[in-house]
Amino acid sequence: MNDLPLADLDAFAAVARERSFRSAAKKRGVSASALSEALRRLEARLGVRLLNRTTRSVTVTDAGRRLIERLAPALGEIAGALDQVASERDNPAGTLRLNVPTIVARKILPSIVGPFLAAHPSIAMEVTAEDGFIDVLAAGFDAGVRYEERVEKDMIAIPIGPHVQRYVTAAAPTYLARHGVPQHPRDILEHATIRHRFQNGIALAWEFGEGDAAMTVAPPATVLANAIDLEISAAVDGLGIIRTFEEFLMPEIHAGRLVPILEDWVTSFPGPYLYYASRRHMPAPLRAFVDFLKARQRQLSR
Repeated sequence: MNDLPLADLDAFAAVARERSFRSAAKKRGVSASALSEALRRLEARLGVRLLNRTTRSVTVTDAGRRLIERLAPALGEIAGALDQVASERDNPAGTLRLNVPTIVARKILPSIVGPFLAAHPSIAMEVTAEDGFIDVLAAGFDAGVRYEERVEKDMIAIPIGPHVQRYVTAAAPTYLARHGVPQHPRDILEHATIRHRFQNGIALAWEFGEGDAAMTVAPPATVLANAIDLEISAAVDGLGIIRTFEEFLMPEIHAGRLVPILEDWVTSFPGPYLYYASRRHMPAPLRAFVDFLKARQRQLSR
């Protein structure tokens, strides 16, 4: 008997309370015949009559009364649990776990996390910053942030942060004074460079320009690292030319510690996307974050 359908038990309790199939059906938004069928299944499974029904009345049998006395507390607990879960749509609670690239953790999320958590004080965030591409669901994350070419096609993706970002090239004034200013990307091959290596060991070639005019070079590295702070420091110290996200270099460029070069070969590309597996049955914190990002994008686009 452990496999009795909960819906049939709930239907019996509803009719027993109302003493009417029609009244119970109206409150539950179903047909009286559906409740009658549910009760028929339940009585057949139990082998006892739970309700006496005539054309004029519905009364609870002794067996039905004993059952309802035992059922009422349990059904109340279940209803309370369901109400609590449903309330998370309006008052989401829990932990949102994100996996994001370093650039997003450093330059994009800081302006988002504060307002989001202020709007949802019952939500906590766990953010892991890494530049490799992983299966976010298998790794226990609710969602990830990556750039368009690295988002799986079966994922749902929405913009987070700027719609367009740029890769720029720069070097310290002292370095340029000693070695000259390259005029073309191929000139980089004759210079010292500071390059980024991802956690999987790959150091991507530098792509310059866009469209038909784009070209790729893979210069030798004087400094090869997976720590952007170290890479920028090496560039400021005059150890070579650096090429990376504009957001990383602008503070040093504005301060005069780095000078932009090859400005005709700046590369623009779409900004990052939050991606996740499904719109259905999303965890409440993730749903709240998605809604927050969409509202934020609408405000920024006005």
